[in-house]
Amino acid sequence: MKKTFRRILYSGFTLSALLLLTGCVQTKNGQPTGNGWVYNLLVKPMSSIIEYFANNLGWGYGFAIIGVTILVRLLILPLGLNQAYKASYQQEKMAYLKPVLQPLQDKMKNATTPEAKMAAQQELMQVQKDNGVSMFGGIGCLPLLIQMPFFSALFYAARYTPGIDQATFFGMNLGQRSLVLVGLAGVLYLIQSYLSTIGMPEEQKAQMKSMMIMSPLMIVFMSLSSPAGVTLYWVVGGLFGIIQQLITTFMIKPSLKKRIDREFEENPPVVNTKDIKDVTPKQANVLVQENMKKNLGKNSNRNAGKQNKNK
Repeated sequence: MKKTFRRILYSGFTLSALLLLTGCVQTKNGQPTGNGWVYNLLVKPMSSIIEYFANNLGWGYGFAIIGVTILVRLLILPLGLNQAYKASYQQEKMAYLKPVLQPLQDKMKNATTPEAKMAAQQELMQVQKDNGVSMFGGIGCLPLLIQMPFFSALFYAARYTPGIDQATFFGMNLGQRSLVLVGLAGVLYLIQSYLSTIGMPEEQKAQMKSMMIMSPLMIVFMSLSSPAGVTLYWVVGGLFGIIQQLITTFMIKPSLKKRIDREFEENPPVVNTKDIKDVTPKQANVLVQENMKKNLGKNSNRNAGKQNKNK
């Protein structure tokens, strides 16, 4: 539930930031007025680059949008990967510590009084803190805030650059809606969402189903009311999202799992809640401690088995 809450919070923050940035480009009669810092600092330069690629280099507006999107995505890719690394590190730590945290979560869930629930919650927070686990899963706002103006600028550059609304790309009018690009964008974002669930426990996958479908549906909904030039930008963005997710799923996460195994092998998980006043019945506490020892033993046996296999 906590992970689901964090993802909903993250999605809500993303949408709020996007809505905030859309207000930075003021329009009148469907055209930018030239006011707003995002428009002047980012949209105008990107529009100039699109026009240069399209007219001076002879690429045409379709390939010009693709070229600028690739250029910007490559520039901010390190930020996205860094954010994915931090979030994955916290998620993998939480997964490793699940045998330790689960009994405390059960203890909190089964508490019969507000005092017992508060004490169990304090125990859980203390164990998370002692083991370097963040309740927000490593989600940082700064990388997102840095990226959002560029995404917003790309959106407006693809929508308002002069000449795009009259251009065609493989027979598609970039100034009108393209159902082909709408469908392609939806499929690409669905693939990206699916890749993000690889390696997750089945229980967590079930919780993520609604989130996995929500992102593609949002893209499809927005694409249906946008010209093909904008949808083309989202298609390229979806391809880059897949590339970033592939790197995260098949390179970053396996590396982090090995790193976390080594870290906890050298420094076993800390379970120290002696300084917290406990009002939970003694029998329940004994059961929690027994479960912790039992589950920690499972982790140790797993690591030992890996080492013997490697030998």
